[in-house]
Amino acid sequence: MTDKISFKSYYWVVGTTSYRTDQFNLNIELQLKLLKEFRELPENKNVSWTGNNAFQAKYYQFLKDKKFVKGDAGRPDKDAREKTSGLRDIGLLDSERNLTEAGEALLEVANSKDFSSDNSLEISRDSYLYFKQLLKTSNRIGGKIVRPFVVFLYVVSRVQDLTYDEFTYLLPLCVDKATTEKIIDNILSSRNSDLNYEDIILEVLMGMDNYRQALELLRTKEAVSEELICNIGINRKSAKYDKPYHQMYLYLKSIVFDNVDVALELYEMTKKLTNAKVGSAWRKYLYRSNARSVIAREGVAVLNDVPILRAKTQSEFKEEFFKIMHLFKTKATLSDYFDLNRRYFKITDVVLFEDHKVKLDVLPKCYIDGIADDLLSFAFERTEQLPRNVELEEIHPHLALDIDQLYQRLGQVLGKNVVDKKSARKVIRDERYVRFNRLVDERFDKDTLMTLFHDFENRNDDEIRALVTDNAGIPTIFEYILSIAWYLISDREGDVLEYMNLSLEADLLPKTHAGGGEADIVWKYQKTERYPRHTLLLEATLADGSNQRRMEMEPVSRHLGEYRLKYPEDEAYCVFVTTYLNTNVISDFRARKYMEYYNTSGTKFITGMKILPIQTSELKILLESDVKYPQVYEMLDEAYHGNGAPKEWYETNVIKRAESYRENEI
Repeated sequence: MTDKISFKSYYWVVGTTSYRTDQFNLNIELQLKLLKEFRELPENKNVSWTGNNAFQAKYYQFLKDKKFVKGDAGRPDKDAREKTSGLRDIGLLDSERNLTEAGEALLEVANSKDFSSDNSLEISRDSYLYFKQLLKTSNRIGGKIVRPFVVFLYVVSRVQDLTYDEFTYLLPLCVDKATTEKIIDNILSSRNSDLNYEDIILEVLMGMDNYRQALELLRTKEAVSEELICNIGINRKSAKYDKPYHQMYLYLKSIVFDNVDVALELYEMTKKLTNAKVGSAWRKYLYRSNARSVIAREGVAVLNDVPILRAKTQSEFKEEFFKIMHLFKTKATLSDYFDLNRRYFKITDVVLFEDHKVKLDVLPKCYIDGIADDLLSFAFERTEQLPRNVELEEIHPHLALDIDQLYQRLGQVLGKNVVDKKSARKVIRDERYVRFNRLVDERFDKDTLMTLFHDFENRNDDEIRALVTDNAGIPTIFEYILSIAWYLISDREGDVLEYMNLSLEADLLPKTHAGGGEADIVWKYQKTERYPRHTLLLEATLADGSNQRRMEMEPVSRHLGEYRLKYPEDEAYCVFVTTYLNTNVISDFRARKYMEYYNTSGTKFITGMKILPIQTSELKILLESDVKYPQVYEMLDEAYHGNGAPKEWYETNVIKRAESYRENEI
């Protein structure tokens, strides 16, 4: 057939859809470490990656040997490319899969385990590097250059926040200045009118030459063949995937113009579309009921009253079919990209995804709002700085950060006096706690915590990730949820975000790469009538049986011992929390009451350590009974001074005591 219609990109995406991994931050860091190790092997130095399938497959095998991947990929070379292409796209690797200057800088942060903030935006070191990398990252879309993250920053500064639908379906369509401004105008107007995002998608699509050409071709051809439908389908992979649309077209035409009842046949044909999301969208659009038995019984009576079924002319019918076909295709593609764009944007720690809205965190927003008018001046051009670890103003002069203006704007936004870094950190901390307390109320109330502890006990890992996050390992999530539980027990007193020693995303959910060497949670308590001023070290583990004894006895006692040696003036004790207590672990911790603990050189020591174990089963009772920390402290202190063999001691002093609170309905 002549008049072949070719696919042209009209949207952007960061990374590749084939690389959507859990624990995204940790995964990137591990890959950088492994690639550096792989490249430094003598036999791999100076070996070309590009076009070298055998070498790429060798890297896949290296990943497999290092337990980074499991199973056997059908095409290991392709899998190796997919796992690294996203890191190349954001400038952490070059095209030969060597670490760039920026990649080396990120690896240094990961190896140091120091993720604290060292920048004026008050985000962690690794996130700041990601932030700078995404400011430089660009895509080529239909011959045009676009920097997706810069475009996002401009759009969100103009509209304040984006709904998930706007972020998913409209933002990636911003591939040039004119379209970006048009999308912004449409978003703002749609919030005060009946215009919806589907209308905006269609407006963008029908403004493109190839889609107008395809529609005109469909209109002018009297005989609509399978070849024609595949051509005007403009499939980005292969025209053959669009073959089922031809029969759908014929069935719909028969219903509209010939009054033939082929509702069931049409329904079955929608299931033959290669993209399940597209098929589902057609069925939802056309049918009141998705039950095959209902459709078989009622026939065309079960169809919705939609424009394509009311078409009066062949031309009107063809236009409706064409628009629905491409609308559903576009929505399916863009919905696939939502998660990928979200993952990359979130690693900057400046973007919040909460309450089905996408917006900037407060301090980054103040920065971006100050430079927003200049962002489009470089949003559609490539930079040679991508592989380098450079300062903001070196990426582009308009990105230069004026710290005085930043603090002034922050003070205006929050209604506080902000004059320096100290006062900025104070108001940011206060704002974070407002969001954290709302997060606890909305997502981690007592009932949810009880459910989560049950899931930890039974290792329902998928349910845990669904309730919390997939960007952290289960042990990290356990520490995070324990911190929230203890925050409630402590009546929300104390700087829990600082105490939990975890790396958190901008939305205050955990990510895995917390620094090692310290207790999991270090809680500071001021003196009250019920207890003295003291420090509590909360240690958490999901290890059980002999693994618990091997993995936890030494670190727990070491953490408390080192803390007391470092702060001899502090009263400090430790609570060890697990889903299942090994009796020998209880025995060891009880024995520590009488043992000495020495420093590394053996020149200083302390006598006796107060370590109290507790299972999540008992912790759940305390939560359920609304027991607060003064009572918990009293219970644990009395248990510490109690006597008896380990197993009986625990049953008497912890299990029965916890149950007594429930019986008394405290």
